[in-house]
Amino acid sequence: MLHSVTQQEALPRVRSRTEWSDYPVYSAKMTIEENKRLVLEHYEAFVERRDADVVRRQLAPDFRDHEMPPGIPPGPEGALQYGAMLHEAFPDLKVKIEDILAEGDRVAVRARWTGTHRGSFPGMPIPGTNRQFSFRGMVFWRIRDGKIVERWATIDRLGLQQQLLGKT
Repeated sequence: MLHSVTQQEALPRVRSRTEWSDYPVYSAKMTIEENKRLVLEHYEAFVERRDADVVRRQLAPDFRDHEMPPGIPPGPEGALQYGAMLHEAFPDLKVKIEDILAEGDRVAVRARWTGTHRGSFPGMPIPGTNRQFSFRGMVFWRIRDGKIVERWATIDRLGLQQQLLGKT
């Protein structure tokens, strides 16, 4: 005899967000597509246009970048300080988004970064080499109430360093 299975029985138990992390549950104020658009617009404002006013509006006052070098304060002003150092070392920096995925309050991005090394940078104290570089990285963003509140990044630092030093 066949047993009819309800939809509830057919699905595995799904853990609530609170079981997985201590972060607040996603607020329905923004859709997943709106979260992705915010992150894409942030890349444009931060990397391409270097528009400090837009960056300040995109980042929450308590914004925290978990990859920030020591001495850089949290918040939009710290991000802008970091951006100034980034663009001084890599004045022609470009980013090409290769993948963007989102769920709840998180957005994940895989991107390729390119540019020319013109000066030293915190965490990579190599004098400018004038070498071009290309590397990939993954960044995770958390959105709250229409603002970016956290960023985690993983990049190929070794590959970048080898390119800058000419050790491929």
